[in-house]
Amino acid sequence: MSMYKDYLKQIEERKDQGLHPQPIDGAELLSEIIAQIKDLDNEYREDSLNFFIYNVLPGTTSAAGVKAKFLKEIILGESKVKEITISSAFEQLSHMKGGPSVKALLDIALGNDNALAQEAAKVLKTQVFLYEADTARLEEAFNKGNKIAIDIIKSYANAEFFTKLPEIDEEVEVVTYVAGVGDISTDLLSPGGDAHSRSDRELHGQCMFEHNKVMQNELLALKKAHPDKRVMLIAEKGTMGVGSSRMSGVNNVALWTGVPFSKYVPFINFAPVIAGTNGIAPIFLTTVGVTGGIGLDLKNWVQQKDAEGNTIRDESGDPILKETYSVATGTVLTINTKEKKLYNEKTELKDVSAAFTPQKMEFMKAGGSYAVVFGKKLQTFAAKTLGIEAPQVYATSKEITIEGQGLTAVEKIFNKNAVGTSGAILHAGSYVRAEVNIVGSQDTTGLMTSQELEMMAATVISPIVDGAYQSGCHTASVWDDKSKANIPRLMSFMNDFGLITGRDPKGKYFPMTDVIHKVLNDLTVGDWDIIIGGDSHTRMSKGVAFGADSGTVALALATGEASMPIPESVKVTFKGQMKSYMDFRDVVHATQSQMLKQFGGENVFQGRVIEVHIGTLTADEAFTFTDWTAEMKAKASICISEDDTLVESLEIAKGRIQIMIDKGMDNAGKVLKGLVDKAENRIVELKTGIKPSLRPDANAKYHAEVVIDLDEIAEPMIADPDVNNDDVSKRYTHDNIRPLSYYGGTKKVDLGFVGSCMVHKGDMKILAQMLKNVEAQYGKVEFKAPLVVAPPTYNIVDELKAEGDWDVLVKYSGFEFDDSAPKGVARTGYENMLYLERPGCNLCMGNQEKAAPGDTVMATSTRLFQGRVVKDSGEKKGESLLSSTPVVVLSTILGRTPTMAEYEAAVDGIVLTKFKPSTKQLVR
Repeated sequence: MSMYKDYLKQIEERKDQGLHPQPIDGAELLSEIIAQIKDLDNEYREDSLNFFIYNVLPGTTSAAGVKAKFLKEIILGESKVKEITISSAFEQLSHMKGGPSVKALLDIALGNDNALAQEAAKVLKTQVFLYEADTARLEEAFNKGNKIAIDIIKSYANAEFFTKLPEIDEEVEVVTYVAGVGDISTDLLSPGGDAHSRSDRELHGQCMFEHNKVMQNELLALKKAHPDKRVMLIAEKGTMGVGSSRMSGVNNVALWTGVPFSKYVPFINFAPVIAGTNGIAPIFLTTVGVTGGIGLDLKNWVQQKDAEGNTIRDESGDPILKETYSVATGTVLTINTKEKKLYNEKTELKDVSAAFTPQKMEFMKAGGSYAVVFGKKLQTFAAKTLGIEAPQVYATSKEITIEGQGLTAVEKIFNKNAVGTSGAILHAGSYVRAEVNIVGSQDTTGLMTSQELEMMAATVISPIVDGAYQSGCHTASVWDDKSKANIPRLMSFMNDFGLITGRDPKGKYFPMTDVIHKVLNDLTVGDWDIIIGGDSHTRMSKGVAFGADSGTVALALATGEASMPIPESVKVTFKGQMKSYMDFRDVVHATQSQMLKQFGGENVFQGRVIEVHIGTLTADEAFTFTDWTAEMKAKASICISEDDTLVESLEIAKGRIQIMIDKGMDNAGKVLKGLVDKAENRIVELKTGIKPSLRPDANAKYHAEVVIDLDEIAEPMIADPDVNNDDVSKRYTHDNIRPLSYYGGTKKVDLGFVGSCMVHKGDMKILAQMLKNVEAQYGKVEFKAPLVVAPPTYNIVDELKAEGDWDVLVKYSGFEFDDSAPKGVARTGYENMLYLERPGCNLCMGNQEKAAPGDTVMATSTRLFQGRVVKDSGEKKGESLLSSTPVVVLSTILGRTPTMAEYEAAVDGIVLTKFKPSTKQLVR
């Protein structure tokens, strides 16, 4: 059967799902379609024409290469298709975003037919996705005096590809749709369980609002009733987009409410309008900018104050809020982009200047941030070629320098990595282009990243990136048909692009499903590094790491750069002494709880960098803190370490990278070897004192300073989703931290989970020792609830095996993962026993396996959002309580939350953490 017949069969199958034909990305299928177009009597010719013109993915897909070649043949008269004129062919090439389309245009522009060359030049002047091979051709022709090349380069120097775009509308009329009350997780917009379909945008769009057809139809009805307005999606009394960057979430919002990007490329929309009472979560807001969207901080509910200015609280101690203006579903509002204000008719509601900075307005004008980034690079090339200063076209990067004020850690890192600045010392608020050292792509967003790379016509990783990794952790639990179809293709693409990949496309090394954040934590061997990763928990304990959407990851891979304002910082230090029976996870939760208490319920961490003076904890344990800062709604976190501690962390990282090399994971560019060398050099600098560890200046300025009193942490702390709170807005937040005694040793626990990026080797050793303690105390270990254990990395498993702890875990388990026969189907039920699962994300991701609906889960993971780890049942809301490894383990053995006496007995003799506040000066 032909590829086309297979495609027709797929089209019929998609019709049953209410879907259009899937966009074409393969060369073989498109070549067959072109053959049918050339055959004037072919029965499929008309459909083939439509597929060719309107249903081919652009960029560097193999189909795009075939399409560009055929369009070039039509322009040159080598092929004739009456339905595709020369001007139509040029127009289609202009929408193909670079790669083979730019090559075809350059072939024509630098060819011998002057009339066609002029037309090709007109199109090229609108393009920005040019790479070194393209600009090298132009430069060579320029040096030979080619008039067309000179004309194009002059146009690029003036950035006409940007200046000739229409300005953004002065007024944007919107109609509101309240998608939820309280914080809205990106899982509502793009559920983790539908991760497999993210690269098929129309199919994935069906999962919007977690497949809630009622909400989808309400949104469609609003669009129908207000055809001249944009729908603004709102998180009422909460923050929009908490939990992750989730490009697929923004894609879905854009698909349902946005503007079509091109009539030639289906299901790619841009410019969504999104808002929240407490704004947009920081990394999700970055993703909105990628699509040229608008993200508003509404502040339509405010805390009530008494005559003395104190916050008025209810009986539970929570601030009482007052609505200052309504955004109820169906409300028509106007966003004035010139005045930067929100109106209801002529009544001014809110200043929204933060949503319309010069940089964000450029993104809106250009249709997204990529075009601006590439445009600036292209203008720089052209100006350099002409030997002139680049005309000031784009908004000047905001540079803030405060005389006599020192630098925070993040300010120091950005000053070191900044490019294109005036050379002044920059403080928070400055907008910076910065070089990126390490980039991470995970498997459920990786296919989207690969698509983004194809659409921006990138073919190889930027040479300035020290290292990049493509993981297989989010699909580690179940090697099902969806994974088998998607992951090998992803690994092959990323391996060819230049990343180190968890799976070897050639099968030479064993598939690694290690949690991406743990791998990146080892690959980051510079405390001055900037890391970008396709997951909100990209938060390293060395350097500064930013979770990002799949597109920003693609941009970092292609250009080696990221652009953002230097964030403000909040300084966190510690005093007092930990009790011997406390786990470091309790310190993490206490940090959030004590911060909220100190600042009257205001989350001073939100949108800022948490500079934690951790001092004495190595990278593995310190990562537990930085990882959780995503749940604190921080933009990032930086660990300030003592020199000796950093040396120890680097030695560990160096050893683990060497293990990857020994397994055969290094590539032709010897990326991993380069990271080992970098680690060794940094260790020498630290030991000799040539360059001490990263420290802020003593006179640095912080938005706030938080001191955590370890003496106050008297019992384990649990983050509770509070699923039955009468105030819906207070459910499923990570701010509700409760002591173990709150539950009185009576709360039933249906399942326990020890795993995710929040745990490390020490947690596995604690688990093994606890099992031995319980057996010694009770004579046997009997689980009254299932305990699922997923070590984050294979290195940890290997080290536990070498030290004997793995044998202890196997002794008490009823299931041990087998890599020679991985699970092909997700588990739907659990017995009361210990499950030793394959390294990876497992239950934390919620895309493959989940707890039973309505379960109460006690977990070490990071997410407590509704439906993430456990869905609701008809009788009971599912709830995911987050706690330390000892609490999880004991809860499953007892089938309920433990009392303090039971807890202390179970951890007796176990060293849970060696954390003590540093006694050394951690400032310069």
